[in-house]
Amino acid sequence: MASSSPPDFSKTTKLERYNSYIRKVNSTKLIAASSKLLFRVTLLVALLLILFFTLNYPPLSENPHHIHHTTHNLFSSAFYGSGAGWEKKVRHSATPRRPNGLSVLVTGAAGFVGSHCSLALKKRGDGVLGLDNFNSYYDPSLKRARRDLLTKHQIFVVEGDLNDAELLEKLFDIVPFTHILHLAAQAGVRYAMQNPLSYIKSNIAGFVNLLEVAKNADPQPAIVWASSSSVYGLNKNVPFSEEHRTDQPASLYAATKKAGEEIAHTYNHIYGLSLTGLRFFTVYGPWGRPDMAYFFFTKDILQGKGINLYVTQDDKEVARDFTYIDDIVKGCVGALDTAEKSTGSGGKKRAPAQLRVYNLGNTSPVSVGKLVSILEGLLNVKAKKHVIKMPRNGDVPYTHANVSLAYKDFGYQPTTDLSTGLRKFVKWYLSYYGIQSKVKKEIDATNEHT
Repeated sequence: MASSSPPDFSKTTKLERYNSYIRKVNSTKLIAASSKLLFRVTLLVALLLILFFTLNYPPLSENPHHIHHTTHNLFSSAFYGSGAGWEKKVRHSATPRRPNGLSVLVTGAAGFVGSHCSLALKKRGDGVLGLDNFNSYYDPSLKRARRDLLTKHQIFVVEGDLNDAELLEKLFDIVPFTHILHLAAQAGVRYAMQNPLSYIKSNIAGFVNLLEVAKNADPQPAIVWASSSSVYGLNKNVPFSEEHRTDQPASLYAATKKAGEEIAHTYNHIYGLSLTGLRFFTVYGPWGRPDMAYFFFTKDILQGKGINLYVTQDDKEVARDFTYIDDIVKGCVGALDTAEKSTGSGGKKRAPAQLRVYNLGNTSPVSVGKLVSILEGLLNVKAKKHVIKMPRNGDVPYTHANVSLAYKDFGYQPTTDLSTGLRKFVKWYLSYYGIQSKVKKEIDATNEHT
């Protein structure tokens, strides 16, 4: 019997090999096509991102561990501000809406005094452009809330630092500012003992950088800037007058403000810049600074925490010339309106220029104990008070402003007493922090038991 021959698999094997080859070829083509598509999509996205950042000036992130250091991400602030959309915002915000209106650069615009002054100027038709670095000395969310309020009134706040000369020069290239209201500063007497260099960087280096850019501008703007009542330091003559000596600062903060006054004199003398310094006396009111006593006293009283009432080393009460924000705003606007034009051009002085300094206070010092008493009445909560000796941290025991010079030159006349001003502050505080109902319940409960 003949044996059967084995089955022929050669054709099947060849066919399978061919199909496998075809699949590999198709797979390679697919991968190549996908890679090309992915590359093109990535390139398109990158181009769109560059276009977006060019046309917009997004917020610069803040490094919470370094006060006054603004993080510039991948690009400098000047690059962020090079887009047409950003420049349009800057120009629109700074353009006056009234005949002969001012065009004002407000530094520290998201700060307490800066935000109030910006709103007042915009309301009367002046052009206002804000500049702020939103540093973390106190809660930046409060500064951003003020910024949002300014935005609602069509005031654009550029996020950037005073020490960024490139950014400042760009702003002056876009807008021929008539005035600068320079309110940006590292504030606080006690914090200077913890972070002294932040005061040098902001209050001295930042001020000089601003003056350098202003001196080279054509036309040069007139400058009104915030000094401080702290420059009177250990002066014991009261009320404090602009004629009194200011060469004995009791804190580094005061020393930087005094240095600012001397620097202002130099730039006025050499370059013809018109400069007006305003010595603020303990400003308070709605949207105020959380590091101020009236602010954190309110917070601690409502939370049932104890508060420290300082007395001097010889047991005398500490008193301040508390000045309501609306009065300070009137003084700032009055100083701007009476500021004469700078006399230089492109960094060269043509003639003598105006140089002034004024006290802006309330002229009625009130003890800190009386302040707490007023707050207790408004909040209907008894404070847990601890009376302690004032530490040697640079604070002075007493301030009292003589404002006759400001009254004579631009009609400055404070009208708000401490009780009235604190009532307005407390109303804002309860509303802003959403604790009105809680306080109302406490007040109702107190009334039931009396």
